[in-house]
Amino acid sequence: MLELENLDVRTVTLGISILDCRGKDFAATTERIVAKIRRLSSSLNAVADEVSEKYGIPIVNRRVAVSPVALLLSGEERESDVVYLAQALDTVAQDLGIDFIGGFSALVHKGATRGDILLMESIPALLSATERICASVNVASSRTGINVDAILTMAKVVQETAFRTAHRDGIGCAKLVVFANAPEDNPFMAGAFHGVGEPEAVINVGVSGPGVVKEVVRRHPKATLGELAEVIKRTAFKITRVGELIGREVAEKLGVSFGIVDLSLAPTPRVGDSVAEILEEMGLERCGAFGSTLALALLTDACKKGGAMASSSVGGLSGAFIPVSEDARMSEAVEVGALSLEKLEAMTSVSSVGLDMIAIPGDTPWETIACIMADEIAIGVMNHKTVGVRLIPVPGKKAGEKAIFGGLLGETTIIPVNTFQGARFILRGGRVPAPLTSLKN
Repeated sequence: MLELENLDVRTVTLGISILDCRGKDFAATTERIVAKIRRLSSSLNAVADEVSEKYGIPIVNRRVAVSPVALLLSGEERESDVVYLAQALDTVAQDLGIDFIGGFSALVHKGATRGDILLMESIPALLSATERICASVNVASSRTGINVDAILTMAKVVQETAFRTAHRDGIGCAKLVVFANAPEDNPFMAGAFHGVGEPEAVINVGVSGPGVVKEVVRRHPKATLGELAEVIKRTAFKITRVGELIGREVAEKLGVSFGIVDLSLAPTPRVGDSVAEILEEMGLERCGAFGSTLALALLTDACKKGGAMASSSVGGLSGAFIPVSEDARMSEAVEVGALSLEKLEAMTSVSSVGLDMIAIPGDTPWETIACIMADEIAIGVMNHKTVGVRLIPVPGKKAGEKAIFGGLLGETTIIPVNTFQGARFILRGGRVPAPLTSLKN
């Protein structure tokens, strides 16, 4: 598993509450936040290295998630204050060797405060001024419905963020996710934040093993789909046990609580570390062919069942990710025309997240971006599941051209977008009521 199949702990994420960091002014608040993060995460890298070496399990990323920053904003601050905080935390991340800090987040599923609005409007500036800061906004939930006004705001934010990072193919949008039903204990970026129901500080672990699952599928070429689900479930059980072992030891050495293990099959651009390759090993000619949604449903469900058997602390997202640019085989499927935006949307109804790391033409109207977001958010709300949207409009480029982000963010072919408009519909704005099943107390 380790040497040939790319088994790793994808991330240990230290969640930190910053709700006790308010000062007499925002400069004092920033100073307190920086001091607390430095104090609690100064040994995160050393501990992760120690535990990784002890068990021989690579820990790829070390991350921090803080309480939603919007909760600390009164709305009287300026955009420059929010950017200053982001830059200060970016410096902390660089100094301590932390890959990303998440939590420039707002929870606006039912409405927005002045602080929420300031946070959202500051996102293009803060993401273009930093390297390691991530942002997220929760615009809907199955209990409250869909805040379409917030979706309209975020569509403009995505477009502006892409414009401000145009020299790097709009990479700022890769650090921004729009959610429905956002979990409070997600260890994966860009959507990680430290929920208000969480402890003072907590370790959440994200384990990933697409290569391991692909290999076990390869070894069973004649298995029925039911038998295939069983072997994937058993494999997920083993992977989850590894994750919990690592997570609990890291938490103990740091002197913080252990939270959850998120068993999400998260791909990377490396060959053999692909969710799309698992689906193709099951028998699909290409990811995106008819049958892909069923294959992904089988995979996601088997992973969840295996994780639930292995641990009582499974949380976060847990299932299978389909981030296009981060999965080399999935990106190839877009390039050859096997995988369309519409098929990706269908597959998100059974995956762990939503439309993830998808490059679209830079001239896509913001109203169309809002409609794409809204369609995906509706899938999450109606199905009581978490969905996220990371769309990357690539300035100056059209469908069929390449967008290159580098590192774990990978590269991909820009996907065509339906040119027929839904602007007149989405610009009605307002809030779509929650589905009737929200009244199930």
